[in-house]
Amino acid sequence: MADPLTLLTDQQVQRFIVDGYVILQTDGMPGLHDRIRSTIEEVYETEGNIGNNILPRIPDIARVFEHPNVAGALTSLLGPDYVLNPHRHGHLNTPGSAGQKWHKDCYVFDHNIRHPRFDWVLAFYYPQDTTEEMGPSGILPGTQFQRSISDPDASQTTESPLPVCGPAGTVALIHFDAWHRATQNTSHRNRYMLKFQFARTREPLSDPPWDHRSARWFPDIDDAHPSVSRNVWNWLLCENPDGPNDPESLDNLLHRLEAEDETDRLDAAYRLASHGAVAIDPLIDAMRVETLALIEETTSTPADNRHGTNPTAGCASQALTAIGPGAITKLEKVMLEDENWWVRAVATHTVSRMGTSALPAAAALRRSAMDDHWWVRRNAVEGLGRLSKPSHETSKTFCRALADDDYRVRRAGALAAARNGHTAAATVPHLVPLLQDENRYNRFYGEFALRRIGTVEANDLLLNALFTSRWCPITTKDDRY
Repeated sequence: MADPLTLLTDQQVQRFIVDGYVILQTDGMPGLHDRIRSTIEEVYETEGNIGNNILPRIPDIARVFEHPNVAGALTSLLGPDYVLNPHRHGHLNTPGSAGQKWHKDCYVFDHNIRHPRFDWVLAFYYPQDTTEEMGPSGILPGTQFQRSISDPDASQTTESPLPVCGPAGTVALIHFDAWHRATQNTSHRNRYMLKFQFARTREPLSDPPWDHRSARWFPDIDDAHPSVSRNVWNWLLCENPDGPNDPESLDNLLHRLEAEDETDRLDAAYRLASHGAVAIDPLIDAMRVETLALIEETTSTPADNRHGTNPTAGCASQALTAIGPGAITKLEKVMLEDENWWVRAVATHTVSRMGTSALPAAAALRRSAMDDHWWVRRNAVEGLGRLSKPSHETSKTFCRALADDDYRVRRAGALAAARNGHTAAATVPHLVPLLQDENRYNRFYGEFALRRIGTVEANDLLLNALFTSRWCPITTKDDRY
C-alpha cells in the first residue's frame, strides 16, 4: 500500500505563488540516489546524454517522483490528474564551467503564452549532495510573472538569486516561467541535475487538492506582485470574490498601465480588473496596443532566449482574463474580426485562460479554431479543452484539430481530448494517426489522450502501441540479448 501523500499547506501554496518554488526532500529511500547517480555516470560515459529517454533508461528515477513529499506537492499545485510530460533532460555541470545566463525555458515545441495562472511546473532533481560550489541551479524568486529582468547576464543582474542546494534526493519544484540558470561550478566534482516537467490536465477544482484550511491570505508574506498573487490564489480556489472597486481612479490606473516599470504595469492591470465593466473597452484598446508592440519579439527568438517560443501575456490581456465572463462579448469581436493574426491569437488566449468560465464563448472559440493562422487555431482548441463535457460540435472541432496541418494544433487537439476524458470518446479514431506523428511529443499526447479516454477501444489501441514501442532498459550495445 502506498504511503499517504504529504500535501502542501495553504501557506506553502501561497509561498509557491509568490516565490515561484518549493524545495522538497525525498527521505527514507536508502541507496536509491547513489544508485541513480552511478547509473547516470555510466550512461553518460558509454552512451552520452540520451535526452528524453533517460527515464525509461533509468526507471528508478520514477520512484523519486512517486515519493509522498513530491507527489503530494505536485498534487497540491497541479491537481490529482497531473501528467509527467515527455520532455526531460539530464544536466551535467562540469568543474570549471562558467554557468549560464538567466533565462526562461521554452514549452518544448509548443507556443503556450505564459500566464500567472500556471499549468506547468519544472522539477529539478539532484542525485548527489549539491553545494553552492558545485554550480547548482539558481533561480530569481518572485520574478516568474515578469517578462523581463534587470539583465540576463548574471554579473549584471540586480535581482537577488537563490542557489538551489541540498543533499542527494533534493527536488525543487519551480514555476515553469521562473528565471533560472546553471551557476558556475568552482568545485572539482560533476554536478548532475535531472529536469522534468509536470502539467495540470484539468482546471482547478472547487475542492482544493492541497491541505486547505482557510481562504485567507497570510499577511506576513512579502510579495512584489500582491494583486497578481491574490488573483492566482482565488483562481486555484475557484473563487471570484466580488470585492469593492479599487479606490484608485480608472484614469490613473490606465495611465499606470503604460508605465515603464513592469511591476507597476502588472499591479495596475489587476487593480483595473476590479473596476469590472467600465474597464473593458479601454483594456481592449490597451491589449491591442501592447500586442502589436510585441509582435516582432513574439515572432523571433532572442539570442539570450529571454522568452524562447513563448511570449508572456500582456498586462491588459491578463486584466481582461481576471474580469472574466463579463469581458467575453467584446473579446469575441476581436477574436473573430481583428485584421491582425497576433491580436486575434492573444484575444483567443485571453478568453481561454478564463477556463470553465469561458463556456459562453464556446461557439466563438469553435469559429476561431478555423482561423487562417495556426496560433489562433491552437489557442482556440486549447480554450475549448478547458471547458468541461464537450458538446457534439466541440468534439467535432477536436477531431478536426487532430488532422490539422500544423503540429501545434494537433497537439492542442490531443490535450483537449485528454482533458475531457471519456466524454471525448468520439476523438479515438482520429487519435490513431497521432501515434505515428512526425512530432515525438504529439505521439506521447496521442497516447495520453487514449489513456485518459479509457474506453475499451482506446485502451486496446494504447496497449498495442506501447507493446510495439516498448523500451528495455537493460538492453545496451554491450548486452544486446
